[in-house]
Amino acid sequence: MNPTPMTLLITQGDPCGIGPEIIAKTFAAGAAPDCCVAGDVGVMRRAIRQCGLTLPVVQVGVVSELVPPNCLPVWQVPGLGEELAALPMGTIDACAGAAAARCIEAAVAQVLQGHAAGVVTAPIHKEALHAAGVPFPGHTEMLQFLAAQGGAMPPVRMMLANDELRTVLVTIHCSLRTAIDQISCESVLQTLRISHQALRRFGLAQPRIAVAGLNPHAGEGGLFGDEEVLHIAPAIRLAQAEGIHASGPFAPDTVFMRARHTATHPGEFDVVVAMTHDHGLIPVKYLGVEQGVNVTLGLPFVRTSPDHGTAFDIAGQGEADPASLQAAIRMARRLSSPGP
Repeated sequence: MNPTPMTLLITQGDPCGIGPEIIAKTFAAGAAPDCCVAGDVGVMRRAIRQCGLTLPVVQVGVVSELVPPNCLPVWQVPGLGEELAALPMGTIDACAGAAAARCIEAAVAQVLQGHAAGVVTAPIHKEALHAAGVPFPGHTEMLQFLAAQGGAMPPVRMMLANDELRTVLVTIHCSLRTAIDQISCESVLQTLRISHQALRRFGLAQPRIAVAGLNPHAGEGGLFGDEEVLHIAPAIRLAQAEGIHASGPFAPDTVFMRARHTATHPGEFDVVVAMTHDHGLIPVKYLGVEQGVNVTLGLPFVRTSPDHGTAFDIAGQGEADPASLQAAIRMARRLSSPGP
């Protein structure tokens, strides 16, 4: 059977976490049309039992293989250990970390070969990855490496989005001290370019980009830090010269309120560019992780994920909420489908 570009691959995530459960619930709810799981059949069957579902799991030979209605198709990723379905839930395990990484690698290869339209990744555990010897701190860095295909790695950025707020990060998984050192005119300008291009792909002809400062009150003209004066403001001016509708730097403690879009308060901006991981993610996650979606911008393929982690404290109990995964699937479908 010829592969269809409409297939989305969902990686199972860490088998000891809630990833398989939210995938099972999503398929049972009929919220994963034209999707296939890249993972382990045994792990997904265990998740079905843990959730008290009766959904049949069907092993497919190719990711786009048609299966009967109301089934969960699993493409068995080569090289996974046979013991995965027996690993204890809610624990950090090197075998689980290695399997999660292998599923990501295999899914990306399928997309790059034209067998699928994009990847939706279920949560992984960074300590499990480290225990397995995986040399990446998270999804974003791993996907950037896999996208290189032996060449230069594309510049990528993390965006977290829900119906009310979008934020893009200049720096991600590193210490705060390191992140400050990584802020430069070039890194901020590159983030503005990537954000502008991505939001245009979302259908915004002229995205309004607010840039949050790094320091209290955006530095107060250098009184509380000079990163805004030396790096951030110059990057904004250069972006504006390129036709990018960027403004700021704004005080980070108020700019997210100005950008938040609700039925009674249209946001002033379409996205906020934040300098560090927690600066940007806390406001979005405070609004609720159930509808948040993580999108990796700058990759040559579509990748989204839920806005939460492996939730080891409830893993295996069938209690996990699949709403964020379902939002990630909808986002990936929107991004991978050709526009009008």
